[in-house]
Amino acid sequence: QQSGRRYNLFLKRRLRIDKRHQSKDSIFFRDGVRRIDFVLSYVDDLNKEWEKKLERRKEFERNLQKAGLELETEDKKESEDGKIYFVKIHAPWEVLITYAEVLNIKVPIKENDIPSTVENPLDCMLAPLRLPEKVMHPEPDYFTAPFSKEKQELYLINDESTFFSPSMRNRIVNYILTRCPYGTEEGKKKFGIKRLLNNGTYSAAYPLHDCQYWKKANDPNCDNERYTLYMEWARFLRFYKEQPLDLIRKYYGEKIGIYFAWLGFYTEMLFLAAVVGLICFLYGLFTMDENMSSKEICDPAIGGEIIMCPLCDRECEYWRLNTTCESSEYSHLFDNVATLFFAIFMGIWVTLFLEFWKRRQARLKYEWDLVDFEEEQQQLQLRPEYEAKCTQKKKNPVTQEMEPYLPITSQAVRFCISGTTVLFWVSLIIASMIAVIVYRLAVYAAFASLMENTQTLQPISGLLTPQLATSVTASCLNFVIIMILNFLYERIAIWITDMEIPRTHMEYENRLTMKMFLFQFVNYYSSCFYVAFFKGKFVGYPGAYTYMFNRWRNEECDPAGCLIELTTQLTIVMAGKQIWGNIQEAIVPWICNWWGRRKARNNPENLYSRWEQDHDLQTFGALGLFYEYLEMVIQFGFITLFVASFPLAPLLALMNNILEIRVDSWKLTTQYRRPVAAKAHSIGVWQEILNGMAILSVVTNAFIVAFTSDMIPRLVYYYAYSENEDSPMSGYINNSLSVFQISDFPDRNRPKQNPEGFVICRYRDYRYPPDHERKYLHTMQFWHILAAKLAFIIIMEHVVFIVKFFVAWMIPDVPADVKAKIKREKYLTQKILHEYELEKLKERLCQGDKLATEKEFIATEGRMELSRAM
Repeated sequence: QQSGRRYNLFLKRRLRIDKRHQSKDSIFFRDGVRRIDFVLSYVDDLNKEWEKKLERRKEFERNLQKAGLELETEDKKESEDGKIYFVKIHAPWEVLITYAEVLNIKVPIKENDIPSTVENPLDCMLAPLRLPEKVMHPEPDYFTAPFSKEKQELYLINDESTFFSPSMRNRIVNYILTRCPYGTEEGKKKFGIKRLLNNGTYSAAYPLHDCQYWKKANDPNCDNERYTLYMEWARFLRFYKEQPLDLIRKYYGEKIGIYFAWLGFYTEMLFLAAVVGLICFLYGLFTMDENMSSKEICDPAIGGEIIMCPLCDRECEYWRLNTTCESSEYSHLFDNVATLFFAIFMGIWVTLFLEFWKRRQARLKYEWDLVDFEEEQQQLQLRPEYEAKCTQKKKNPVTQEMEPYLPITSQAVRFCISGTTVLFWVSLIIASMIAVIVYRLAVYAAFASLMENTQTLQPISGLLTPQLATSVTASCLNFVIIMILNFLYERIAIWITDMEIPRTHMEYENRLTMKMFLFQFVNYYSSCFYVAFFKGKFVGYPGAYTYMFNRWRNEECDPAGCLIELTTQLTIVMAGKQIWGNIQEAIVPWICNWWGRRKARNNPENLYSRWEQDHDLQTFGALGLFYEYLEMVIQFGFITLFVASFPLAPLLALMNNILEIRVDSWKLTTQYRRPVAAKAHSIGVWQEILNGMAILSVVTNAFIVAFTSDMIPRLVYYYAYSENEDSPMSGYINNSLSVFQISDFPDRNRPKQNPEGFVICRYRDYRYPPDHERKYLHTMQFWHILAAKLAFIIIMEHVVFIVKFFVAWMIPDVPADVKAKIKREKYLTQKILHEYELEKLKERLCQGDKLATEKEFIATEGRMELSRAM
């Protein structure tokens, strides 16, 4: 016994010596052999919960060891701040193969012998955009099969320590951690690392990055994949290079890989839309001087002689039309014939984008071994929170096993509360939008008076009209309200989704996605919908204006149309969101990490351990990707739903996305802990949301061209009402303005001053003059224009929808070569498995058991023949 104690003391001293010499920037246990697959950390604070937390930790770690995991604890004295304990976790081979079978993980059985696709003749031109082959394809392509413990000799196991990649290993360990029990409290069995993190028993749980991002590790066993990703992908100077998707998938897992694949493909497709949009914008720029409408507005003999009715009651004065000269010229940039072409083009572009993405996604599914991966596999994996909160059990009709379930009455109550909460918040957005509209109506008179009486504003009064000043300030106010409501609702949406207790992770994500998207859709787009489809449409006419809440007079559009205001609104909200998003994503995590690491800078590198370095980084939560998708889908809405008003929107989105890819990759590689790897074979419910927005975009753009732009009124005038054959559009401005007799103003509307003694004023509408028997009623031209607008909407929608569905029908979702490869791989995999089974049967024949084994041999051989025939 005494010699045993001496031996233990010798081992402890030896470990201390080894620890002094070994660099702590390592991803291995102290023995330098066992890899660290996961790290748990905790602070041993002596508060009233201390004993309870200690018991939970002891029980949890005991159960982890019972599950086969190996643990190694770093004392708080060894940590940089002397407060944090680190528990390092290693999954040995026996645990890995057991749970690889449970999780149906595919592993290589043979190197892929299918020849690669024919080389593209443009490859030499695209060479500057390519990355080295070793980076793009970090490992050979294999035929794979689901792992089975009984068939280990079938798989290409060269080295047990590297057979399962680090992302596979951390996925397996995370699966165990989320289901490991830690005791019974209040009569209920408690389990899962998530609960222990929520109640403060542990402060963090994360897998390790394999090295520092700015330099390679000293350990020759380290793959240095993080360093490679940083050098080849995460730096902005590599913005023109392709993304190393296979390496991203290998390091972070398929779910993150598919996001970057989608974002990269979306950015590539935006290039075409941005080029066409820029051409349409340049067309408007070069034809600005030829625009007859703005010429007439700016002409002192025409626009200078037209006296317009006041834009607000009592306080506003009569004004001359040529004061809007500059804004009418700028509105031609976006309101011209090219607008119609671009709206139709984008309707077709969005279909091409979605259809080609399906093909790209199908190719990735094959290349990443996700062909047989179905969401049903995820469905079988219940959320630990669901298992913990649902105490009642019933038999699953599929698995025939008893499993927890939530009674229908409880579900109904939870859905009612959830639906009411969502409805309340959507109503709150609409109320805030109405408040912004009231602001627009209330401050317009103030801006008009200010610009009239302030001498310093006179030089820019032509450019900065009261309408534009009101629109810009209201857009900025609206953006601030959007961001505040967005911040609050994110937390509410997560809370009500947690309250619903979704059964699986996929259900949880889908429910949260629909709630967040509905809210964001109303939050971001409601102001644009107001300007596009409501502003200036329900104004009335002088002497019979319509009022909001019987107090504030409804807004009128600029004489050149409301499209320039929609463009202003769209630009401020879209650009503001993108700038704010990049600040939030890049600068905030960088500042937090800089502040967290400030003490560690004075320590020698060999004392600042790998687990401490990663502990000081930010957490990339379970909803990290969700917010990335949401940001991009909202942007997708801006460039499709309202693109007819702003052809430069795709160009702005393209520049943002080039930056977004590098910002996302930089923060993931340098500022965040390594996320737990997760599988996904598609972008999920976002695909359906994109499809819905693509269909809605055709309708919104048709209505924008018809009702918001001046396209249809100009065309009706050109073909039906123009009297000048040499210059068909001359006289359009005079034709589009109706006449009002000032003496007909009621006291409520009459301006306080009329120093020049005007008798009539003009307003934007098609109504009969005061001397007509149908005084102030709509003219026949109004009804012609309305009929033309409705006819245009029907024709444009039908044409675009027919082309969309034809294009979708023409382009198959899965490329022909991918279909052939999938069939070939399935055949070869079956053949290898059958040959393996035959070999096993032959061995059994040699050992005895002849009768049963002979029949089995014949059946197996017959199955192989049938497989060959198929």
